[in-house]
Amino acid sequence: MAIKKYNPTTNGRRGMTTLANNEITTSTPEKTLLVSKIKSGGRNNQGKMTVRHIGGGAKQKYRVIDFKRNKVGVTGKVATIEYDPNRNANIALINYRDGEKRYIIAPKDLTVGSIIESGENADIKIGNALPLANIPVGTTIHCIELQPGKGASLCRAAGTSAQILGREDKYVLIRLQSGETRKVLGTCMATIGTVGNEDYELVNLGKAGRKRHMGIRPTNRGSVMNPNDHPHGGGEGRTPVGRKAPMTPWGKKAMGVKTRSSKKKSSKLIVSRKKK
Repeated sequence: MAIKKYNPTTNGRRGMTTLANNEITTSTPEKTLLVSKIKSGGRNNQGKMTVRHIGGGAKQKYRVIDFKRNKVGVTGKVATIEYDPNRNANIALINYRDGEKRYIIAPKDLTVGSIIESGENADIKIGNALPLANIPVGTTIHCIELQPGKGASLCRAAGTSAQILGREDKYVLIRLQSGETRKVLGTCMATIGTVGNEDYELVNLGKAGRKRHMGIRPTNRGSVMNPNDHPHGGGEGRTPVGRKAPMTPWGKKAMGVKTRSSKKKSSKLIVSRKKK
């Protein structure tokens, strides 16, 4: 997908880019797959702010995505490729042979009219979903489950993918784009191909307003705050952090501390960590 540039008619337009959206075939979503989306503004059920920098933004409806791909043995036809305001990847509307309609994450090179399928006996072609044990070594995959039947957890964002490296007993070895190699049960489902819309990361927002449209409020540095608002605050003029380590607004270390719990069950399935 190409990047669209603008003439510098205003300061906000100068340097701004957007996606050309050549792949998108319709701007009208399937009504039966829309769900209302309530904005929290970063506040909990008591009205207290628990997450900073959230608020405003354009109204959105959530598109119900089929991450489980449990429509086994029923072929479906790609009806449309659509924009989804809730994610950076595009989505594809599938009309199944039995009359049901579902959205899936649109892989790269999936076109309107393509036939897709799920199940152990599905062909190794873009858009088809199979158990990892049935996919050949070296195949590029996305929308990978970590627990059978739970739904896709890995490689769902635009341009992401993983590669199957081999098999080990009931597990399949996969390498993620971060460089991490891990084991996943062979009964977990994955989809063939790479997630489309890979040019998303090249977009230059160009102005602060586009962040506000996304529902992201401004972020202030701790060093420009008062001491009662942030551990980095205070001092005369521009002062350094003045501590052994940078801190969060609540006084916890913000750098150099591992945040992943060693008690996680999936830790033992990680063969090698991501590249630094």
